[in-house]
Formats: sequence, C-alpha cells, structure tokens
Amino acid sequence: MKITAKKLVVAAFVTLLAVAAWQSIFGDGMHVNIDGDEIDGPLGFLLGTVFAGGGLLIAAVAITCCAVFVGLLFAGLGILMISGLVLLAVVVAAAVSPLLLPLLIPAGLYMVFRSRSRKATMEHAV
Repeated sequence: MKITAKKLVVAAFVTLLAVAAWQSIFGDGMHVNIDGDEIDGPLGFLLGTVFAGGGLLIAAVAITCCAVFVGLLFAGLGILMISGLVLLAVVVAAAVSPLLLPLLIPAGLYMVFRSRSRKATMEHAV
C-alpha cells in the first residue's frame, strides 16, 4: 500500500475536522460569541464547526507554505555552505604550504579538461 503526502494531508484534515465535530456535538457544549450575542444549540454547533474547519484550513495552508519556504531556503543555504567549504579548503591548502600550490594546478587543469570533454559529449548527443 503506497501512501502519498496528498492522501496523508487529506486524512489528517478529515481527522481534525471529525475531532472538532465530535467535541462540538458530544463535548461540554458549544457556545459561539459573536459581537456579544451568545449562540448555542444546533446553530452554535454549525457555526463552531464551520469556524473550526476554516481555521484548520487556514492553518494547513500556512504550514504548507512555511514548509515549502523553509525547504527552499535550506536547500539554497546548503549549496552555499558546500561551495564555501570547498573554497575554504582550497584557500587553506594553498596557505598551508607554498609547495602544495603546484599540486593544485594539475588538479585544476584536469577539472577543466574533464568538463570540456563532457560538454563535447553532450553536444554530440544532442
């Protein structure tokens, strides 16, 4: 059985809505206060359920947007962190000993020629 995120979100929303309905029907009574007017009974149950469902829907949208934003933010920061660590490693290796700098030159040339061969291969493939 394959459970996708979409099915999980729908199931969680339905479960929370059912819990809100259960509480409003069998709980200790639903009293809705709108501008000083206290509404209870079936209309209070209906208004409480609608407002609770609307609040849950707004919260679900807000949490989803926040999760997407945080995911994109951390992915970008991760790429910047890895790039910074690579640059720092090159600078540290060059600063440790002047004898290591000639070892970095062939490594750089190897990377340049290897990327050229990949580009040429991709152009022939297309």
